[in-house]
Amino acid sequence: MIEIIGIRFKEVGKVYYFSPKGKTVAPGDKVIVETARGVECGEVVIPNREVEDNEVVQPLKPIIRIAGKEDLKRIKDNEAKETEIMETFIKKIAEHKLKMKPIDVEYTFDGSKILFYFSAENRVDFRELVKDLASIYRTRIELRQIGVRDEAKMLGGLGICGRPFCCASFLGEFQPVSIKMAKEQSLSLNPTKISGTCGRLMCCLKYEQDSYEALLKITPKIGAIVETPDGQGIVEDSNLLTGVLKVKLKKNPDAPAAPYKREDVKLLKDSKIKVNREEIAALKGLED
Repeated sequence: MIEIIGIRFKEVGKVYYFSPKGKTVAPGDKVIVETARGVECGEVVIPNREVEDNEVVQPLKPIIRIAGKEDLKRIKDNEAKETEIMETFIKKIAEHKLKMKPIDVEYTFDGSKILFYFSAENRVDFRELVKDLASIYRTRIELRQIGVRDEAKMLGGLGICGRPFCCASFLGEFQPVSIKMAKEQSLSLNPTKISGTCGRLMCCLKYEQDSYEALLKITPKIGAIVETPDGQGIVEDSNLLTGVLKVKLKKNPDAPAAPYKREDVKLLKDSKIKVNREEIAALKGLED
């Protein structure tokens, strides 16, 4: 076992493990640590805890110190600088006539680097912009082009459900979402119905997927051949949540499909849920 603490550097970001180095911390404490980007200040979200050795990538970096008054003052000063730097970033993009959208600016705790985040439809040659910014701030400059999901996470907003974006509220990391999930949940494959404000598949499709997969294992799919109390038939509709199937009986093909409970039928030959080529072509890009 190894003792760890979990630290987050953004309000809704990934949690990283560090060694407490004999110090006891509580959730909400600010600590100073060394990262690949330099010395940073993060917030403790997981207090001292022991985990299995194979759950962490060793060796763990130790925390430098628990943030004091001077450190907290420096954080506020850096936040004020970020606002000013962002204004300069916007101005310089316009001066260089670059087709890029400024998203965010991060000024590292120790002032060794400034990170500029932007989005753009295509690749952008920003070498002259970097030189210009470096001449102003006399420190390392790094520009990062981000995708639409990261842009939505940084900027925030309201989803079609009327609630704040999940990615900006509580999702530390993006979960993979696929068209197959929407199909298995019997959702309309209309892009406007299953995509978020970012233009990609809604993250919430992932939330109930495990339950749908469990129900799919015990529920005949549309097109399956089943044995009902009234004879064999083909499933024309299947409600996974209620367990009610609509079956077209072979002995009476002209009659409307009759409803049967999942537990009252016997599966003879199951079907498969498929996404045809036309659907894939129409929804291309939503999974990116």
